[in-house]
Amino acid sequence: MIRVGVAGASGYMGAELVRLLVRHPHVELTDVTSERLAGEPLAKVYPHLRGLTSLTLQGLDAERLAAEAQVVFLALPHMESQRAVPVLRRRGAKVIDLSADYRLHDPNDYTVWYQTSHDDQGNLAEAVYGLPELHRKSLAGASLVASTGCYAAGAILAMAPLFKNGLARLEGVVVDGKSGVTGAGAQGRNVDPMYLFTEANENIQAYGLATHRHTAEMEQELGALAGAPLRVQFTPHLVPLNRGLFTTASVPLAASMSTGEVLDVYREFYAGEPFVRVLDEGQRPTTRSVVGSNYCDLTVVVDRRTNRAVCVSAIDNLGKGGSANGVQNLNIVCGFSEHAGLEAPPVYP
Repeated sequence: MIRVGVAGASGYMGAELVRLLVRHPHVELTDVTSERLAGEPLAKVYPHLRGLTSLTLQGLDAERLAAEAQVVFLALPHMESQRAVPVLRRRGAKVIDLSADYRLHDPNDYTVWYQTSHDDQGNLAEAVYGLPELHRKSLAGASLVASTGCYAAGAILAMAPLFKNGLARLEGVVVDGKSGVTGAGAQGRNVDPMYLFTEANENIQAYGLATHRHTAEMEQELGALAGAPLRVQFTPHLVPLNRGLFTTASVPLAASMSTGEVLDVYREFYAGEPFVRVLDEGQRPTTRSVVGSNYCDLTVVVDRRTNRAVCVSAIDNLGKGGSANGVQNLNIVCGFSEHAGLEAPPVYP
């Protein structure tokens, strides 16, 4: 058993982490934190956790966390993890950060996309980008993991085989993402009017036009696969779902190919991946088929008229786009089966 703490456990991402970790066969959950709700039993804040945990939320104290836990998950607002990570690592704790603080390799990108300087560049240089399908070998034994952003996970998985195999052109990549309200920038039980029922229900709205920060992750990871810089035109949307994230990417092909040929490339690329399901020609991913899980369902169709690959993926923004992917990272870091704590099938209907 390993001792695990969760900082930011009162947010949706943190609460989902707790739900997964209390069922994990190799984890003892020792500490959960919340600045806003310190002193409250976690099961009172999230009644679905009744009988599963008796832990009480505490204020964030990195020294205490490192003393009580061998691995610490950080589910904190962006730019707050930078204050905790140096202390945690100095005290010997391994860190899996679900914020964006350590995802981008170039510290200058934080100035561009987050309008702030990066104050922990030493640890930034050592962080491993936490998408197992691309970085499994580097994750094994890593001590600082930067788990991927939700939109980035859906988009990168949808397009990775094309760029890795040199099948895509580097110009004109267009990505459309649609997220439920527990993603889309929501930090816990957000009171921003954008997330109110009367604003979100029966409504779809684009946001972060040409400025969404996950664009940088897509360009970083896909560019690394392609071996050359590329640009992605990304537009996110808020849709009236509790959870779920749907991505449609339009990628210009370098040469003429059929849908069947491209699907064969995808099947080979993801062969043996425990949580990526490449659907057969004619099948379509849906968010309902992955909710509550770490699965990514995806497919691709070639539009012969435009010579573009239309790549479609569905994930749970709190699952493969967040907490469940973090648990998969934990399993790899600690040498457990990647399925540990993630065996439950998606929830349907």
